[in-house]
Amino acid sequence: MQDKKLYTDDEMALFQSLENDIDNGTYKPMEASALHKKKKEFKAVADNTLKKMTTKKSYNLRLFENDIESIKAIALQKGLPYQSLISSIIHQVATKQIKV
Repeated sequence: MQDKKLYTDDEMALFQSLENDIDNGTYKPMEASALHKKKKEFKAVADNTLKKMTTKKSYNLRLFENDIESIKAIALQKGLPYQSLISSIIHQVATKQIKV
């Protein structure tokens, strides 16, 4: 079994560059005000991302009746509401966990 790399080559190059700057004394930490501004920016990005990822929207789909009955049976076996199962499958396709 091949070991997976913990970091990409680009990340390793960045780490090496930072270590070199620290070692030769050229590293300068960010000023507190600039750091505070960056933290606010990144927090806003994270908040927006979480909001988008957790906001649900209703859609109407036309599906074959036999398909719905089969999905309901599968959902019952798994102990899930059938709409949750459908949502989960769509999410897995959208995030490329399932290939179509």
